[in-house]
Amino acid sequence: MTLQRTLSILKPDATRRNLTGKINAVIETAGLRIVAQKRIWLSLAQAQQFYAVHESRAFFNDLCQSMIAGPIVVQVLEGTDAVSKYRETMGATNPENATAGTIRKEFAESIEANSVHGSDSEENAAIEIAFFFSHIEIVG
Repeated sequence: MTLQRTLSILKPDATRRNLTGKINAVIETAGLRIVAQKRIWLSLAQAQQFYAVHESRAFFNDLCQSMIAGPIVVQVLEGTDAVSKYRETMGATNPENATAGTIRKEFAESIEANSVHGSDSEENAAIEIAFFFSHIEIVG
């Protein structure tokens, strides 16, 4: 078990419904610390850059459009095995398949409006964190 950092995004469907505090309570109850946080509104170019890894996939344009539909909250989470712990805390991408008590089961509206994003590996976490935060914004 190692101390890690991971990126968390509370998506526009969650911020529109004022779920930031409720979702963060689930995150903190899971044992993860929020060590950086800000509310931003992505441009289409920024969303396309962030999700460039998915550019060839059929859902790319819809994903980017959903991410610019409103403000998001980007966060750096820290904890033991933070990447896997946060993915477990988020639940399955499709909320119908998510376990009770997970963020997506409790708060997601659909597979597309699933309320949160989390890094899928330590390597991607480092890349994604650097996309949104400078080192001086992360206070551990």
